[in-house]
Amino acid sequence: MSLIDSFIIPEWPAPTNVRAIVTTRVGGVSVAPFDSFNLAFHVGDNAVAVVENRRKLLTALNEIAPCGPPQWLQQTHGTVVVDAFSEPKIRAQNVPEADAVTTTHRGLPCVVMTADCLPVFFSDRNGNRVAVAHAGWRGLCNGILENTLARFTNPAEVMCWLGPAIGANAFEVGAEVRDAFMKIDKSAASAFVAKANGKYHADIYELARQRLVKAGIGMISGGEMCTVSDGERFYSYRREQTTGRMASIIWLA
Repeated sequence: MSLIDSFIIPEWPAPTNVRAIVTTRVGGVSVAPFDSFNLAFHVGDNAVAVVENRRKLLTALNEIAPCGPPQWLQQTHGTVVVDAFSEPKIRAQNVPEADAVTTTHRGLPCVVMTADCLPVFFSDRNGNRVAVAHAGWRGLCNGILENTLARFTNPAEVMCWLGPAIGANAFEVGAEVRDAFMKIDKSAASAFVAKANGKYHADIYELARQRLVKAGIGMISGGEMCTVSDGERFYSYRREQTTGRMASIIWLA
């Protein structure tokens, strides 16, 4: 199996010039517990292995459609959105603190990394702008999706795809998480199911859909996978704590 065969390809009505993939844990050179296609330097993996995995990734992306080095981020569970650097050398050398990245330039991959948090892809109908956001519960609650959408001219012309994240049956949270969402939108109650221990199961996919619909997006796809239960394909911080990261990548061909 080639590396490309291990990628998850979003099923959404994006324009033909939009390329988007999600990597899995399969196909790299990292050893346990990062086996094998870990793309993050900050998790404790051998840096040499991460460099090789990123090299393999760029080769595979170029087999899909020509592109330069990806725009990586230093994610903070915040709400900052950045434009990817247009110059390849600058892009390769700069890792801004942000949780979403967008571009209108061709051949410029935008990336977020996850291991339970929700990656959300954005594209306008005309294929002029794309973006990808990292939405942990804090970023989601505080507006990372709305901030990303604000980079587009017309929300009604934007479509989204929800990538692999922790499923509702695995995402146990305290009352403070539910309260944080409820303070912003009372309809968030439908995304939480009370448990006997006083905690809740939270549906991060439903929470994201609610926020996107409220922001004016009518085309939302994806949201069926669970990173915790699918250990063969996905890293999961909730399941393993010490683990790697997948990459969600979108670019314009």
